[in-house]
Amino acid sequence: MKFISWNVNGIRACEGKDFSATFKSLDADFFCLQETKIQAGQLDLEFPGYESYWNYADKKGYSGTAIFTRHKPLSVTYGIGIDLHDHEGRVITLEMPAFFLVCCYTPNSQDGLRRLEYRMSWEDSFRAYLKSLDLQKPVILCGDLNVAHEEIDLKNPKTNRNNAGFTDAEREKFSELLASGFTDSFRYLYPEQVTYSWWSYRFRAREKNAGWRIDYFVVSNRLCESIADAKIHTDILGSDHCPVELLLK
Repeated sequence: MKFISWNVNGIRACEGKDFSATFKSLDADFFCLQETKIQAGQLDLEFPGYESYWNYADKKGYSGTAIFTRHKPLSVTYGIGIDLHDHEGRVITLEMPAFFLVCCYTPNSQDGLRRLEYRMSWEDSFRAYLKSLDLQKPVILCGDLNVAHEEIDLKNPKTNRNNAGFTDAEREKFSELLASGFTDSFRYLYPEQVTYSWWSYRFRAREKNAGWRIDYFVVSNRLCESIADAKIHTDILGSDHCPVELLLK
């Protein structure tokens, strides 16, 4: 079973850069999007054989998530059930017979870390949400989690220390998530591989491969033996992020 996750940084802009062709070529069972940046009715995007579910932010042109699926879910949940966190369209959960699929766009701590305090509150609430799901059946979490966990996960760790996405606090929260029963699928298979999933639009970062790995598939520990592969599609353009993939046996 094939899962794809991609922060498209605006689905309308990405659709103008061959999104539909990329979608079809990747041929996934589940295709999860983050940072869709649209409201209901702004884009008619359908693919034969897929149902789609969208979570829109209250604020226009901001955040937002979506999931395209070939497999009809038992139920669909939007948000995590906490009003403080559920106005930015950041989470969609599909309950499938054998697992939960959670698509997430984690809040960015922003320049000057002005949103770091909120981010810490989000992390605790979101981890509790995932753990509650994991008590029922295994969880597959994907998305732009806005953190490079270890120094291997970004090109310039020393100069980015304590910048948004690489603060000690954010990295510790990710470690805490993993310690609570979850596994970073890419690192599970490729502990030493240096591959990035996001590059700034500035300073020709992608051309220089000065990137960060901040897009993940994180799975319940008991799914580890089912991981067939984990990929980062660095050759696919259309956004400042590239798609990431999980293949389950």
